[in-house]
Amino acid sequence: MLHDHSTLIAQFRKALTQQRYNPVVVDNYCRNADYFRRYLAEQKIALEAVTPTEVSNYLRLAVRQFRKRNGRAPARSWVSIPRSGIHGLLRLALKRWPPEPATSDAGELLCREVYDQYQTWLREERGLAVASIDALMWEARYLCAWYIGRSDTPSFKDLGIRDLDSYIEMRAPGLRRKSLKDVAERLRSLMRHLHRTGRTAADLAPQIMAPMLYAYESIPSTLSSDQIATVLKSARKDRSPMGLRDYAILQLLSAYGLRVGEITHLRLDDID
Repeated sequence: MLHDHSTLIAQFRKALTQQRYNPVVVDNYCRNADYFRRYLAEQKIALEAVTPTEVSNYLRLAVRQFRKRNGRAPARSWVSIPRSGIHGLLRLALKRWPPEPATSDAGELLCREVYDQYQTWLREERGLAVASIDALMWEARYLCAWYIGRSDTPSFKDLGIRDLDSYIEMRAPGLRRKSLKDVAERLRSLMRHLHRTGRTAADLAPQIMAPMLYAYESIPSTLSSDQIATVLKSARKDRSPMGLRDYAILQLLSAYGLRVGEITHLRLDDID
């Protein structure tokens, strides 16, 4: 795919502006991206053929030119400016940057195929913002690598809700309920994609439960997390029917955020 270089730089500037980059940063990134484009033209290297080695070679040349112009070496952090501009341009033009290393592992190849299709779907069909796509892709990479790494075969055919429960349990430590809710929503998006592409027999998205959030819930609770843990530990010791009931109620209150009215109206028919 050939690119009109002036148009590409203009598109890059527009993309950075839409992402609300500081105007000074936009100018710096675009200027360095254009310098790199000219370097490629002088070296007769097509944009599609660029590798990390070419970028490194150019950055070393840029440092030498800076030293020649200013009579001193640039600060260590200086090189991050041209590097960021170049990487941003390449991500815009090539869609995948940096390129992933070659692999013959069937599971890794499957994951990469899923990543490519998922990212295209998010960008071209759903039209999501770059930041939203990045967050969804991060969760997709994490989930796919985790599942394929523990699966006997490189396939998502046997992926089930128990696997997703285990994944969320693995992700939960250290996350607040708001963050867990975000994880659940990102997983629902990925599950819809896996089902629509025929990689899972059933759409698992509706089965993924997220913590309920309420207005003003960030207001501190009367009990600290340590105190809540102490109450749960004490209730757990009572193995009588009433004790088991109390422990279940406390779990619903502390872990899932249900309110008193919701718990008192809970029936067996409500549990799927």
